[in-house]
Amino acid sequence: MATEVKVPVLPESVSDATIAGWHKKAGDAVRRDENLVDLETDKVVLEVPSPVDGVLKEIKFSEGDTVTSQQVLAIIEEGAVAEAAPAPAAGAEEVQPKADAAKAEAKAPASTRPAPAGNTGELPPGARFTAEKEGIDPSQVQGTGRRGAVTKEDLVNYAAGRTGGVSGGARPEERVPMTRIRKRIAERLMQSKESIAMLTSFNEVNLGKVMALRKELGEQFQKDHGIKLGFMSFFAKAAANALQKHPVVNASVDGDDIIYHGYADISIAVSTDKGLVTPVLRNVERMSFADIELGIAEYAKKARDGKLGLDDLQGGTFTITNGGTFGSLMSTPIVNPPQSAILGMHAIKDRAVVENGQVVAAPMMYIALSYDHRIIDGKDAVLFLVDIKNQLENPHRMLLGL
Repeated sequence: MATEVKVPVLPESVSDATIAGWHKKAGDAVRRDENLVDLETDKVVLEVPSPVDGVLKEIKFSEGDTVTSQQVLAIIEEGAVAEAAPAPAAGAEEVQPKADAAKAEAKAPASTRPAPAGNTGELPPGARFTAEKEGIDPSQVQGTGRRGAVTKEDLVNYAAGRTGGVSGGARPEERVPMTRIRKRIAERLMQSKESIAMLTSFNEVNLGKVMALRKELGEQFQKDHGIKLGFMSFFAKAAANALQKHPVVNASVDGDDIIYHGYADISIAVSTDKGLVTPVLRNVERMSFADIELGIAEYAKKARDGKLGLDDLQGGTFTITNGGTFGSLMSTPIVNPPQSAILGMHAIKDRAVVENGQVVAAPMMYIALSYDHRIIDGKDAVLFLVDIKNQLENPHRMLLGL
């Protein structure tokens, strides 16, 4: 029986999707729930699983094609078995196929010939170009991309390590189209810059007591909850508390109206190989530290595996981003519309500070709040940051809700 594989129903905010890549070809055997194809939307990459066991008889769209909700992507013959390849004639094992392949490769343009080692056919264009140029066998490279895929950066780093970083003098260039997600990120950033009267305020936080608390309770926390007690739960909880006290920072603009949200749905920025995504923790004001840590860990895993859904990314009222993960000392994060503010965390550095009249070294972090000055006054932004600072510098009071 023939079974249709269709594009999943896309939400109203997503009009179409692009075929990012097929994992099977016509004639391949497939199993129920096995991923057949990746669809890239403006926000996430969606996996389309096989609905049945059988054989993939027909693929109706190629990589790069645009599709819409419920379009038929492929046909599966349910219950069928893939045909086995015919055995070669005795005494002529693969001689002719190899000869034909060698002739075809000799006639092919240099830019399309396979690399001398390894198989680069399944790599994305940028990575394939690098592998062929450097003569790298991708199977020898540890991939850091989605589901362990080898990325261009992996190959560049591998080549630099192999040669000591010395280039042979070549000056290659390549032109690679932006992915849909990257294009959407660019559009959103430009929309933010052009439509919001954005301003950034800064403060600094002494994280000595937070670090001491993590050292004191971290082992027991992990034993009880199965997850480490990180810094992000402190910042998310402090932000949720501060948003309740300063509701305009949690508001959004809709035409000539201001919408005040009585809940803290906090978008947590997560870096992926395709760009930054911001899955949303719902009702953080009611979450425990363990709930926050487990929620963040789940989103990070889903982001790495490319399994974030559109619902995971929609509806946040405030964002936290942590540039300190990559070593950033200070930055001015960009507001994510229709939200009105974003909190930027940065690297923790020991700096000289004055405590009780004495100069001591303390683990300090600069924090930044970028905000929409149309509705948030400078006073509100500064008081919000001071509130965050006071909570983090007195974490025991924060844990007790004081």
